[in-house]
Amino acid sequence: MRAVILSVIAAALVVSTSHGQTPMPIVVPAMTPATAKTTAAAAVTTAATQTTLKALQAIKAANDELLKQQAATLEKLDELEKAANEIRIYSKRG
Repeated sequence: MRAVILSVIAAALVVSTSHGQTPMPIVVPAMTPATAKTTAAAAVTTAATQTTLKALQAIKAANDELLKQQAATLEKLDELEKAANEIRIYSKRG
């Protein structure tokens, strides 16, 4: 009986190790030296960066205006809340 169990375990061990995959080799391409195209691309990138910077500054200015409007609205709401509280106080007294 022991011989049968040991042979089954040995067979299972052989089968499980024989179907294992070998790792695939990783191929890394060689680094190419920098060329003159890089400087042309840098000039284009600089122009694009300037355009993007101007657009972001315009967006920032618009956001600042919006924040000023919101601050004014909040002040008005605070004044209304104070007035409502005063009305509640005076209505309870009377």
